[in-house]
Amino acid sequence: MSEAYFWIKAVHVIAVISWMAGLLYMPRLFVYHTEAKAGSEGSELFKVMERRLMFAITIPAGIVTWILGLVMIGQIGLAGNGWLHAKLVLVVLLTLFNLAMERWRRAFAADRNIHPQRYFRIANEMPTLLMIGIVILVVVKPF
Repeated sequence: MSEAYFWIKAVHVIAVISWMAGLLYMPRLFVYHTEAKAGSEGSELFKVMERRLMFAITIPAGIVTWILGLVMIGQIGLAGNGWLHAKLVLVVLLTLFNLAMERWRRAFAADRNIHPQRYFRIANEMPTLLMIGIVILVVVKPF
């Protein structure tokens, strides 16, 4: 592996950590936002926090994660890396979760949220479970 590969990997890990921060924090904001009355000062503050988290951290970090991950795949290849195929499936699921969060964020921004607090409490566990699977696949490489 070239020295550049390790720099790419380091920035990839930093991007993953940033992306996960957004994926873990946004549903928690939604839990609290469900308690705020539509149009209230609290609700408006949550809207600003959710928009900034999504567009300043979560989406950019997810994009960097994907780009650098694909660059590394180009360097190591997919052949013989079954763990990497499984990891990619879980990363796609994280990406779909990110898209769902953006849909929920837009609903809150328009004061049209239809989900109860419990829904977001359960949703909050999804990125954690996916992250656990990804870390195990990357570190243990079981197949």
